[in-house]
Amino acid sequence: MESFSIRLTLALQEVQNPLVVGLDPRVEHLPEPLRPASLAPEEVAQAYREFCRGIIDVVAPLVSAVKPQSAFFEQYGPAGCQALADVIRYAQDKGLLVLLDVKRNDIGSTAVAYAKGYLGREASVWGADALTVNPYMGDDSLQPFVDTAVATKSGVFVLVKTSNPGGRMFQDLVADKRTIYRHVAAHVERLAEQTSDVSGYGAVGAVVGATYPDELAELRSTMAHAWLLIPGVGSQGGTAADIGIAFDQHGLGALINSARAIIFAHNRDEFREEFGDKRWQAAVEAATCDTIDEIRSVM
Repeated sequence: MESFSIRLTLALQEVQNPLVVGLDPRVEHLPEPLRPASLAPEEVAQAYREFCRGIIDVVAPLVSAVKPQSAFFEQYGPAGCQALADVIRYAQDKGLLVLLDVKRNDIGSTAVAYAKGYLGREASVWGADALTVNPYMGDDSLQPFVDTAVATKSGVFVLVKTSNPGGRMFQDLVADKRTIYRHVAAHVERLAEQTSDVSGYGAVGAVVGATYPDELAELRSTMAHAWLLIPGVGSQGGTAADIGIAFDQHGLGALINSARAIIFAHNRDEFREEFGDKRWQAAVEAATCDTIDEIRSVM
């Protein structure tokens, strides 16, 4: 198997767009035909399984990757976790890369266990192609993920400048004349450069929100070897105009995540009348294509 960066580069070149579809299922927003009869974990898990598979069927020919958010599955215990595992395998069988959004980390042997449990299609029980990781506990907590990612041909995306307003509380604090997020970015770039390959990018990337376009431009220039995973486009307020700076001269280097605006498109005013709940997959397809067109216009 090729490295994560090479696999990602080839996948992006095939679809000619950097959109990643977030899989964030929520009971109250599911299309009516898929809503469970009760909130029993087994029923909700089955509804999530069917919903996410339906999304994957639509977007697999259009995008390179999906990003399941584990929290929405974990909320329903073992049944939800089994549904998540099934969704991961289903997406990969359809030719998609899976970026699992779990934001895990810990120290020492615990970080090793997290990394070995999640990273690598063949090497781990979860089989993720990439994982989101929290850097708060420092370099010795990140290194097990980096080592495992390199060994298993997978990737790690470290939280650097997140899309939520509250991220400023710690990330924008100044230490040694630099903000905390700049310190994190500098370390991410070192790790990315150390693990880089012929793609020009490394196994370590950064999460940088589209809701902070000035900081996004700054971080793109300082993390030349790091893939940027950019949330916040769509329901969180980020727009295509905010993310054009994230791409290199070949239109690579960044992945743009959109979840609610796509997967719940049947609830949006512009799609509700035409598609409604019964044709919810057609709404997903229309929203995906619209988002791709918007992103391509700024690349």
